[in-house]
Amino acid sequence: MGARRIRREQRRFDQNLSRRVNGMKKDDERQRRAERIKALIGKAKFPYTPVIRSWICQQLDRPFSSITEEDVKKLTAKV
Repeated sequence: MGARRIRREQRRFDQNLSRRVNGMKKDDERQRRAERIKALIGKAKFPYTPVIRSWICQQLDRPFSSITEEDVKKLTAKV
């Protein structure tokens, strides 16, 4: 009966290690992506591409249909 517990503990250890290692890479990538999207917003006009819309929706935590151009301007000034 101990083998199941050992496998579970090994899996938990591996997941925690993976989260620590990959989490730092993902934080860096999120920062680079934010800078990239912010530059794209400066070049584009309001009906943005789906990639930009998705990022804006994540940042504002609202659907794009309820986001105005003023909200985007505030977001790019803040981010």
